[in-house]
Amino acid sequence: MTQCTAPPTPTEPPNRANAPSASGSSVHRGSLPARPWCAGAASPHKGLNLGFRERRSHRDSFSAYGCTALRLCDAPWVLPQRAAQHRNRAGSVMAFRRRVGRMRRLGCHRIGLLWKGLLLFLAAAFAGQLLGIIFNKSAERPPSLFSLPSMDSLAPPLGLCQVRTHVMFLKTHKTASSTVLNVLYRFGEERGLQFALPLGYQFGYPMHFIAHRVKGYRGPRAVEFSIMGNHMRFNKVEVEKVMPADTFYFSIIRDPVALAESSYGYYKAVAPAFKRSKGLADFASDPWRYYDPRLRNNHYARNLLWFDFGLDHNSNFSLPLAKRGEAVVRRSFSLILISEYFDESMVLLRHALCWPLDAVVSFSLNARQAGASRGSFGGRLTLTEEQKQKLREWNALDWHLYVSFNRTFWEKVELFGKARMDTEVALLRTRRGVMARICLQDDGRPVEASRIQDKAIRPFQSGMVKILGYMLRSDLDNATYHACLRMIRPEIQYKDFLDAKQFPRPLQPSVLGAGSLRRELQPPRRAEQRPVRGTRIDLDRLGLGLNQTAPLAGRKRPLR
Repeated sequence: MTQCTAPPTPTEPPNRANAPSASGSSVHRGSLPARPWCAGAASPHKGLNLGFRERRSHRDSFSAYGCTALRLCDAPWVLPQRAAQHRNRAGSVMAFRRRVGRMRRLGCHRIGLLWKGLLLFLAAAFAGQLLGIIFNKSAERPPSLFSLPSMDSLAPPLGLCQVRTHVMFLKTHKTASSTVLNVLYRFGEERGLQFALPLGYQFGYPMHFIAHRVKGYRGPRAVEFSIMGNHMRFNKVEVEKVMPADTFYFSIIRDPVALAESSYGYYKAVAPAFKRSKGLADFASDPWRYYDPRLRNNHYARNLLWFDFGLDHNSNFSLPLAKRGEAVVRRSFSLILISEYFDESMVLLRHALCWPLDAVVSFSLNARQAGASRGSFGGRLTLTEEQKQKLREWNALDWHLYVSFNRTFWEKVELFGKARMDTEVALLRTRRGVMARICLQDDGRPVEASRIQDKAIRPFQSGMVKILGYMLRSDLDNATYHACLRMIRPEIQYKDFLDAKQFPRPLQPSVLGAGSLRRELQPPRRAEQRPVRGTRIDLDRLGLGLNQTAPLAGRKRPLR
């Protein structure tokens, strides 16, 4: 046992009024006897290795007696000030616990209120969206384009196939080819593919294509392009120098009568044969009266499809000649689409390329304004059956191509399956309608170019017809806006955009000036906005300027 000595004089008695003594008798405040102090003993808890329950037991006994027993001392008492300190500490702990309990109860109460408020807010927001009266003043705010489910889950499966990314499209004139080119532009842009782009807007048309007219072309051994589709006069030998060996070739054709109607309105100011005639009916009645094969740009007036395929459009028709030309086209192209059956054509194309259905959904681009005409200017012209038959005879080589490939087209549809085709066409049209409601103003109808303020989406105007365009909704989110913009961007502006992206160059100060904040590229310069005029410049360099044809144009007697 440790020898006990008298403790130091206490500075303050315990706080307890009556504390039992060691013998059990009551001791009043102020009359506490001197308590022994253990010599060499440490503070009450110092040196003790006690658990929580033991410490609490010692604390209770310390509160009752004013001291605690020590393992190293026979006497059970310690200094009174130590007892006071421990009682104060115990009281502080209890007060802290009570405070924590109150905070927990209050916190739970507050959290409960927050949860209730959040649930009420979500319920109100959901109801408001259903009613169309909250978060937006317009009840018709479109959903994001990217929130729509993919149509490929509804469309018949493509089967085991590999996506084709090497594609060559012969863009024929006035055959809905601008809409097809938009499909290719979008697909390539979204996947970061390289385009074989012309130095201007056409590959030297109406001259036969040569590889060096491709911007960035570095020779036949440096094959680095995936998609090619701008206007050209086809020359497969030269195209094969640019495109990979596994390239998929396809094109599109149109009924020559409808093609002549469209060409007349669009190229009336360009083709001398059209310019001299009073109207398409007048031209159809006696084409040789106005047509001179020696005059430049008169190819727009006769067998334009045959010409675009690289063949001699001025050849006199014969069945053997027509079949030889047809065979050349069949050897060069894996698929020929038909403009009059555009949706069916897109379904066949997507399966041939193993592309998703959404990739071939499109809006009609570069379309002319419908309406009657007196026969001289734009619009759809009224022709008699006799005049239509004369146009077929005048464009006999084109008519042969159309009849032959129209037959082939429907053979492909039969192999594909008529019911299957009807299903996919219905899905395609449904998707187009949904996207039109999301993207476009005026219920998706095309509008005159004069109504379109943004030059980045205003279609180029040529000839006597009005080329229509589209206006985007003003309440689109940024991602949906750019997805919709790709679908309506005209061919010239889209080509400029891809050119600037593929061949970056320093921005001019005018690009950073006033204008639409969403404009992604500088509009083409005025001199570049007329593809036909650009073509003339190319031909002038070859010594085929318009001034050489002036004497012929001045003749008074009809040309035969």
